[in-house]
Amino acid sequence: MKRISKYAKIKITETEADDYNFPKGRVVCLAVGGAQLSSEEFAGFIEKTALESSRIIFVIGGADGLSEAVLKKADFLLSFSKATFPHRIARLILVEQIYRAFKILRREPYHK
Repeated sequence: MKRISKYAKIKITETEADDYNFPKGRVVCLAVGGAQLSSEEFAGFIEKTALESSRIIFVIGGADGLSEAVLKKADFLLSFSKATFPHRIARLILVEQIYRAFKILRREPYHK
């Protein structure tokens, strides 16, 4: 998160299940059936989405995933793998991919 702060503001907020009060912005839910993007495609997605909205809100479900009501609020469904990960691991992967996306967009070296 410290590394990302060089490129953008980032904040993690934990809420109770389905107690999502989304502020204005593009809502991206991590979901099993979501689109799987390469790191380069994810960087392009971040860039395009940032041009459309000043805020991107990523939503990760808990042990039971996200409800249909929450998924319906999403502007985009994203999946990092066909495998299921605990939400804390998913958060770690998401933060790493966001950092990697900024490195790609700025054409800075990153670990492959």
